[in-house]
Amino acid sequence: MDHCVFIHTNHKQVVGALVAQYALKRNSPNADRFDVKIVHTRDYPWLAEHEGRMYLRDGVERVWLNDDLQSFTPLRFTPPELMGYSGRAIVIDPDIFAVGDVWELLNRDMGGKAIMCRMRSGPKGLIDKCYASSVMLLDCARLGHWNAEEGFRELFAFKRDYQPWICLKLEDPESIGFFEQEWNDFDRLTARTKMLHNTRRKTQPWKTGLPTDWRPAERFRLFPPLGWAMRARRKLLGEYALLGDYKRHPDPNQERFFFGLLKECLDQGIVTEDMLRAEMSQNHVRHDAFEVLEKVEPLAPAPAPPLELPA
Repeated sequence: MDHCVFIHTNHKQVVGALVAQYALKRNSPNADRFDVKIVHTRDYPWLAEHEGRMYLRDGVERVWLNDDLQSFTPLRFTPPELMGYSGRAIVIDPDIFAVGDVWELLNRDMGGKAIMCRMRSGPKGLIDKCYASSVMLLDCARLGHWNAEEGFRELFAFKRDYQPWICLKLEDPESIGFFEQEWNDFDRLTARTKMLHNTRRKTQPWKTGLPTDWRPAERFRLFPPLGWAMRARRKLLGEYALLGDYKRHPDPNQERFFFGLLKECLDQGIVTEDMLRAEMSQNHVRHDAFEVLEKVEPLAPAPAPPLELPA
């Protein structure tokens, strides 16, 4: 099929990826017109090969850890090759859940652009001009220069920096167009949202109460001393020291939406009870997940909007 959505993930976010895969098909009346595939770090040995090696990230030398929450991000650049450099693809993070019909995005006029996305929020977008590569619509025929393994290896040869790569700063700006922010809605769920992105890792709804297992930035252009303090913390105390626990998402509708989808996945055998308990035991899913599932209200059947929300 020449239209496909790719969800890249690792062992820590596989439940999120399965829920995301389900939501894409559930909420599209055009589900038979596109494929959805999960791209898992375990299938790319060149990631594991670099475990413990130093690479450059935003001008700071860091250690590559495959156990990090977001070790899947280099796989954002695999879809064109996986598609044989033809057709249309969308690539999304495993913490992004379709609310609307993704076919509307897959099938839209790209105006001759190779990539469509949105800008990052906050200083990353306003000051650094960083594109949000967490959701990208790709014209694969125009991305023949993308080779994820080659790009990844260049990080460790210090030929490229992770941050400009992941922010799409290595691309010709003329090749990048923009879609509406609702296709990558950062922790905002409204009647206009097409794809909800639980991008604030600290409040991902399925992680509440677990110890933090992701590494924060170590460069802050608006206040450099904070970056120095974060580097000192890591070097003296360890990667995840003093980072605390995941907090509850401030929007109960977003928690309800995720667990409503997860409940349907359990009902259909997409996620099994044994699998969910195993993920809980590894601190990949919150320990009270079954209690939340018991209380969550069923979502409205597709194609109706899953939740009633204010405009």
